[in-house]
Amino acid sequence: MILESLVTSVNANGEVNVAPMGPVVDREITTIELRPFKTSTTHGNLRATSRAVVHVTDDVLMIARAAIGRIEPPVREIEGGWFVLENASRWFAIEVVAWNDDPQRPTAECAIVRQGSGPPFFGLNRAKHAVIEAAILATRTHLIPAAEIAADLERLRVLIDKTGGAQEHEAFELLRASIAQQVG
Repeated sequence: MILESLVTSVNANGEVNVAPMGPVVDREITTIELRPFKTSTTHGNLRATSRAVVHVTDDVLMIARAAIGRIEPPVREIEGGWFVLENASRWFAIEVVAWNDDPQRPTAECAIVRQGSGPPFFGLNRAKHAVIEAAILATRTHLIPAAEIAADLERLRVLIDKTGGAQEHEAFELLRASIAQQVG
């Protein structure tokens, strides 16, 4: 199963990167596999340090900002050199134990070293899901035709308008503007 999340990783110089990612997990989240693109900062950081933290959050504004590279969220370092997002509902500090190479998207099999929790998860909301879908579109503008992206954004806007609060509206508009810049 894919779990939409945010992943913090650190490069060899100690600089923290936050990226949206959908790791493969089992229902109980006892195993985690990351599949970063080879060209991503997360891939480079995992190769350099073998460490990351997977975060479960319903803060869609934070997810939107991470998707377009405009995030400097509050993080705290925990023992062992992992960086945890303060607003995450749950987090899993992981270490890569094996790589399955692929020319485009290798798989990092990870062991969970520590885990914890933060603010309670708000719950399900169609607008939050719509923002996540828009964030995925924002990270794939180079792969999806512009007309398809525009149609998807219009469909998602209806969900935002019907069920979203201020945070969902702000996150969606941030993503929409970023996508517009990317696709022209």
